[in-house]
Amino acid sequence: MDLNNKLTQYLSAFGAISFVVVILFEYIIMPMYTRHNTGQYLMDVQGKTLEEAIAMIEAEDFRAIVSDTMYTNKVAEGIVVDQYPKPNMKVKTGRTVRLKISTSEKLVSIPNLIGQSLRSAELILQQAGLLVDTVYSEYNPEYPKGTIAWQYPKANDTMKKGFGIQVTVSKGLPPDFYQVPNVIGLSLNQAKEYLAKARLKVGKISYHEDQDLVPYTVLDQSISEGTVLDRAMNIDLVVSILDLQDIFNQFPNKP
Repeated sequence: MDLNNKLTQYLSAFGAISFVVVILFEYIIMPMYTRHNTGQYLMDVQGKTLEEAIAMIEAEDFRAIVSDTMYTNKVAEGIVVDQYPKPNMKVKTGRTVRLKISTSEKLVSIPNLIGQSLRSAELILQQAGLLVDTVYSEYNPEYPKGTIAWQYPKANDTMKKGFGIQVTVSKGLPPDFYQVPNVIGLSLNQAKEYLAKARLKVGKISYHEDQDLVPYTVLDQSISEGTVLDRAMNIDLVVSILDLQDIFNQFPNKP
């Protein structure tokens, strides 16, 4: 019996000692080793101004930095809209708290795209932080084929960065239409070539004596440059000459 009593006492003492060791390890030794007790719960600074948020964070021995911004018109400028670590997380003292603050949505001025090729327009918009949204096409004799004849919104308006512009690309002259080129200042031969490329012909040629110009320079044309015709027509020209007698000499004398 004495042996059993002693064994029971030893076991009871060992159990008590083991319990004390576990308590010491769990609540004293481990916290000292892992430093669990050095942290504190992070406050919520969302909705505060940046100045207020920094003051609150630094008052609790944390550090604050602005790590990001969010463009919005729903919140006043300079308001904290997000934070990391999140509110109520237990973090170590001295931890850096990253803040995202609001800023007014950035509006950019829309560049003029009229007369540009589609590729050039895309590059111009990209530099402005915008993009081409919708591309239409139509016949337009006022703009060369492949160039932009219309845009919306128009140049110098403002819009949010990242938004798109609608454009219309000219398909040039409609089929079976004729556009009169400018031949004033060209030689008579050059004028004939230009008109031929436009599928037009030279009509009546009148001569004007002018000793200050190179002979056979076109001074005027009967239909203005850029006029669009629905049928081919002859274009009358006025051409310079040094001496009108030279023209008369070209005609054979009648017997």
